[in-house]
Amino acid sequence: MKLDALVLQEHRPTVDRQRLAVYLAAVLLSLALLVSLAGLAWYERGEAVDAAQDRSRLMSRVLEDQITRAVESAAQGLRSLGDSPALAAALAGGEGHAAGEALSQQLSQTLQGQPVLRNVAVLSLQGQVLASSEAGEAGLQLSLPLLGALPPEGGDRLAALLPGRGLRDLRLGAPASPVFMLPLLRQHRLPGGRHVLLLALINPDALANYQSQALADAKGSALLSSFDGQLLAASESVSQDPGTRLSHHPVFAQWLPSREHGSYVGVGAQPGTQVVAFRVSRTRPLVVLVEERLDLALQGWRELMHVLLAVAGAGLVLVSGAAWVALRSLSNGARARAALDRAHQRVAAREHDLRVLLKSLQEFVFRTDAQGGITFVNARWSALSALPIREAQGLRLPDLVAPQHRQRMEALFAPEGQPGESRSTQFALQAPDGQMRRFEISVLPLRDEQTQALSGFAGSAVDVTERWVAQQSLQHQLAFSALLQEMSPLPVSMFDAEGRYVTVNQAWEEFTGRSRQVTLGQPVGNFMPKAERLVHDEQDARLLREGGRIRYETQIQHRDGSLRDMLITKVRVPDQNGGVAGILCTLEDVSEFRAAERATREARDVAQEASRAKSEFVANISHELRTPLQSILGFSELGMARGRDAPKLASMFSDIQQAGQRMLALVNDLLDVSKIESSVGTFDLERCDLRGLIQGVMRELEPLMARRHLRLSLRQPATPLAAKVDPLRFQQVVRNVMANAIKFSPEGGALDVRAQLSPQGEVHIRVADQGPGIPPAELEKIFDAFVQSSQTKDGSGGTGLGLAICRKIIEIHGGRIYAENLGEPGSEGSGAAFHILLPLRQQGDSQVMSTLD
Repeated sequence: MKLDALVLQEHRPTVDRQRLAVYLAAVLLSLALLVSLAGLAWYERGEAVDAAQDRSRLMSRVLEDQITRAVESAAQGLRSLGDSPALAAALAGGEGHAAGEALSQQLSQTLQGQPVLRNVAVLSLQGQVLASSEAGEAGLQLSLPLLGALPPEGGDRLAALLPGRGLRDLRLGAPASPVFMLPLLRQHRLPGGRHVLLLALINPDALANYQSQALADAKGSALLSSFDGQLLAASESVSQDPGTRLSHHPVFAQWLPSREHGSYVGVGAQPGTQVVAFRVSRTRPLVVLVEERLDLALQGWRELMHVLLAVAGAGLVLVSGAAWVALRSLSNGARARAALDRAHQRVAAREHDLRVLLKSLQEFVFRTDAQGGITFVNARWSALSALPIREAQGLRLPDLVAPQHRQRMEALFAPEGQPGESRSTQFALQAPDGQMRRFEISVLPLRDEQTQALSGFAGSAVDVTERWVAQQSLQHQLAFSALLQEMSPLPVSMFDAEGRYVTVNQAWEEFTGRSRQVTLGQPVGNFMPKAERLVHDEQDARLLREGGRIRYETQIQHRDGSLRDMLITKVRVPDQNGGVAGILCTLEDVSEFRAAERATREARDVAQEASRAKSEFVANISHELRTPLQSILGFSELGMARGRDAPKLASMFSDIQQAGQRMLALVNDLLDVSKIESSVGTFDLERCDLRGLIQGVMRELEPLMARRHLRLSLRQPATPLAAKVDPLRFQQVVRNVMANAIKFSPEGGALDVRAQLSPQGEVHIRVADQGPGIPPAELEKIFDAFVQSSQTKDGSGGTGLGLAICRKIIEIHGGRIYAENLGEPGSEGSGAAFHILLPLRQQGDSQVMSTLD
């Protein structure tokens, strides 16, 4: 017993040392295990934060691309609307309700395929709505200052966020609205030089829906703001309202504008610590922010921590047990490491799947079994079906498409085919919004690596509705343009920059007698004489060099061999790269017009010669008649003087005297007419104040008015009535009209003379009397030569030439004269009024000599 005790005593230090070594080893192993797990936890936390930042950056890039495409699509729609010929055609009638109605259909088509737009309108630069895609908004007057500065001509600008839903909320004094809109402006110049504004109202809620859909399977929130920090749209989890200023946000306070994208962990728009990523739009002053709460980003890491804590506890137990059973400790450590490796693999697989799904957000991605039944779809499933994603399992894509496309869809999922062979086609289906959409689909068969048996299909589909519609519209427009050219009655041809015919229409074939089969590809004018072809070559070279449009006239040989006078119009056609595609040429046959022009010129010369001969004859015969008339008048005066004591003889000479005077007046009027119509007659025009000329005539006629006890009322403006007239001829007109008024006014009557400026800018002279008036049927005839009014004939022997002379004089001055009744013709005191209107001359006109034709 003692020996054993001694042995034990001797070995106690060794046992203690071994025990201490075991304790030290257990402590060291425990510390190493704890330190390793802490390091691993810290590493995994960093990986989780990095993964959250990667998700946020990826999501911000995806959302920025979506929103930028949506805004650029709206801007492209405005550019297409501005370039549309229908816009210029509809606005050619002016700014009115009719122009707005004419554009309604065009604007509605612009809205198609633009889910982010609420409204599209055409405005004048004064803010009047010329047309709108919403009925009843044409003619509204908007307050343009609400939209900010206008974009330059041919450019567009995204305005600030405004409260309201439509154009009515842009009127001055419109009530506040709980919803918002984002205006997109484009200034466009019409072919006539007129400028209009094309306005598209972007729905911020649609942009918010983009963000919510993109974040449907992800954690976090998304915000869209302007470059100056105004919140435009956000996902449902964001508490701030649109219009809120985010100027305190670190992205706007620290990062912008030096950085266009980035990410960090810290303060964000939402409460608490956030994982923030932002990206500036590549074309618009917009900023996309994606935020994810740090505690949510670390949720997976916390779950891993539970595993690590369990591993730590198990490790400590294992380390404790390792002091007693090393092999058992080593076994438990191996199992712990295997469990840890499996946890790492699961995290890596989740991260990989998440990255793949996020990258495919723009397309509809799916996977099916070998029979074509759906086993997986992404969030873009909502573009094809109104069913939720969980109910898509087992459905077959061929059963969802339009009936006419099911056969080609069945061929995509046929089991036959080469391994790895990609299959693609197009199909149409009715989208959840009721519209028929077209998609381009690609499918790849999946096969087992060992047995090569078909296990299913994987594929994606892209919405190509807008592209397909644009292609169909382009084909229709090209066919319509070709039909218009073929139906044109004018010969039309087009040739390229090298001078070879590209196309001709039927009218060209009929005119030249050459078919298009033998013409296309041949040099221009190869069938023309060399001299005629040189004329066209010179014009073509100038057009290709200077551009624009040219018109010239020449003679071209018709298919019947005759030479035709042709008006040729040519325009340079640009190609898609800004170069020269060729020249478009139209021919217009003006042969008949030129022949008619020559015939008209010859007839005018004959008429002028006949008029000149008539005027010379009248002038000569008038001069010949004055000589015997002077003798008759002289002897009649001598007879009256000598027959004073014989009343009967004196009466006879008095009748001779009166008849001679009337005959002399007739000859003088005929001579006056001949002078006016003669080619040698001239008018000396000078700037005069017509008030003085009118007053001079009134003073001259005062004795005649006093003899008949007539009262004169003369009203003229205080300012000068300046016009260019021949003073003597103008006074002759006023004197003749006044003499008629005095002649036919009753004794003791009144004359009213007024001179003033008319609203049309003409000098208006009105002479009114209280005579018997003029029958309505004779108001124009009295201005004809040798015509007197039946109401005013009194046997006084008038010639009927006075008013004809007045009209010729006034017409030579560029004015007009006419008469009107002041009451019923023939009634007592009814009277007539004569109106003389002369145009005002420009201030800088010089004196001219107007030779009469």
